[in-house]
Amino acid sequence: MTKKQKNNLVRCIVSLVLVVALSVTFHFIDVPWWIELPAFLVPYFVVGYDVLLRAAKNIRNGQVFDECFLMTIATVGAIATGEYREGVAVMLFYQIGELFQSIAVGKSRKNIADLMDICPEIANVMHEDGSVTEEDPDDVEIGSIIVVNPGERVPIDGIIVDGDTSLDTSALTGESVPRAAHPGDEIISGCITLSGMIRVKTTKAFEDSTVSKILELVENSSMRKAKAENFISKFAKYYTPIVCFSALALFVIPPVIRLIIGMPADWIDWLMRALTFLVISCPCAVVISVPLSFFGGIGCASSKGILVKGSNYLEALADTDTIVFDKTGTLTKGVFEVQEIFTEEGVSRDYLLDRAANAESASSHPIAESILRAYKKEQNKEVNHNLVHEVEEIAGHGVKVCYKELPDGVIETIDAEEIDGRATHVKLYAGNLRLMKKIGINVSETHDEGTVVYVAESYEQNATNYLGCIVIADELKPTTREAMSGLSKQGIKTIMLTGDSEKAAKRVAETVGVSEYKSELLPGDKVDEVEKLLSSLGNEDDAKRRRLAFVGDGINDAPVLARADIGIAMGAMGSDAAIEAADIVLMDDDPAKISLAMRISRKTLSIVKQNITFAIAVKVLCLLLGALGIANMWLAIFADVGVMVIAVLNATRTLRIKN
Repeated sequence: MTKKQKNNLVRCIVSLVLVVALSVTFHFIDVPWWIELPAFLVPYFVVGYDVLLRAAKNIRNGQVFDECFLMTIATVGAIATGEYREGVAVMLFYQIGELFQSIAVGKSRKNIADLMDICPEIANVMHEDGSVTEEDPDDVEIGSIIVVNPGERVPIDGIIVDGDTSLDTSALTGESVPRAAHPGDEIISGCITLSGMIRVKTTKAFEDSTVSKILELVENSSMRKAKAENFISKFAKYYTPIVCFSALALFVIPPVIRLIIGMPADWIDWLMRALTFLVISCPCAVVISVPLSFFGGIGCASSKGILVKGSNYLEALADTDTIVFDKTGTLTKGVFEVQEIFTEEGVSRDYLLDRAANAESASSHPIAESILRAYKKEQNKEVNHNLVHEVEEIAGHGVKVCYKELPDGVIETIDAEEIDGRATHVKLYAGNLRLMKKIGINVSETHDEGTVVYVAESYEQNATNYLGCIVIADELKPTTREAMSGLSKQGIKTIMLTGDSEKAAKRVAETVGVSEYKSELLPGDKVDEVEKLLSSLGNEDDAKRRRLAFVGDGINDAPVLARADIGIAMGAMGSDAAIEAADIVLMDDDPAKISLAMRISRKTLSIVKQNITFAIAVKVLCLLLGALGIANMWLAIFADVGVMVIAVLNATRTLRIKN
């Protein structure tokens, strides 16, 4: 509890004790009103002085119709009619309800606050003379060396240059298993070093580091409200004045009618009915519990490494029934390795790998990197980039380069001029079947395991020769099958998009259990496929239309992430593009988090609907009973405070959604 919450609790307890003591005393001892009234005013002001002050301040500022105004009118009116105990009880239980709400919000804020604690206040900067000074992370320049001691948080993204450690990434990913880190490894801000001092060379400014991006995202999440929240805000704006004037009408019109027809007016009775009507009508339960439910859902998600940019996205995710996955880096690890090499007759394994490595040497694609790793491992040398020029990347097909082949016995370290004079120019091609067909080579697809890179060459004016192919496989993530199974149980249709061949795509789809798959897609085809799927769901302006989410790695998928109803970026630690492009950001590479995010969103929306239905149903019933004179002030207290406490406690269930 905070200091303010403890203070409010003490006030509630003191007021409750005084009310009970006075009620018991005056039950046995008759005293005049001028003694009873001041006696009950003591617990009334003890528990309600701040509500009275807020009401007066709001009236002075022109904000008349709010819950403080309702409570003030209702309690002052009850006391004025001689219902001292009821007047104090209304204020007391209202404050108890507010205390419950404050504690519930505090719990949810703690999850957000734990995330906010990932931001270190200092960075230990090492200078050229070996001295270390504490500096504000904002002042640390890119390329600086910072020292991170055991138990400290990494303040800025960088690369480890010295030292080994294990990292606690739980504040970012929700995972408690430490991760080993060694020299050369990238390290992101917000992690805690558990063992060993490390030196880190910063690669980003503090404002561009992962921790700053995350904090900015969390701080801005409250600005994006769900439709239910926006409805409640508009509802409260018009609802409160309406019930105030309705209560006034209930107090004035029936007595006037009674007078007209010759009956006694019973002003006091109708005043109590109007005051009871006011207490019942207070919209606290709905106004407080709905935003609290969304806030709790976002807080719960953040504690598990799922960052939701706003309650509108949490609400939309609950309405999602189709999730589209990019295969590489999302369902698979995105780490390619050469599995097999198949050569044509007369072509050696080393020759094919050499040609493929030179063709792919200028590409940054993970498949190209896997071929270069295999080349270095098998032939124990690097590609000479001086021998490769006129690189042409053909989107969705592969790569074409011009390679300068030196005669046998000529070393590759000769200068560029001599290379040009003695080299034979060879065109190298590496890519998929579409590339082979494009250059006039007919190759049948015989390998259905993994991604296949076909390699060909042509000497100047000679015909193009097919050399063979390299089979490269990408390993599935350990939780991919579990994730697809979880989504299927929730009634979610899953679709995989990939550039792989039909056979390879079918094998992966059957292995992981996705509902559908689309194969042999060019990079631009993903947006087109998502467009088709969105069209099949109906008019995008239709509020009842089901939603479509796209899951990608956030680096190459920004256009698709932006086009889908919900963009979900996975493995976003250290990825600015992911945090910028997506609506929901998963801080680690676990696909099972998507199923968890779905459960959190649906549970949150379910709780919101429960609270709205319960609160409105009880209030409508009690309002009718109050207007008819059947409900007294004690029932009004339950309809207001009791319903609010129940709704708030129900809203806090969003904090306890388990993995």
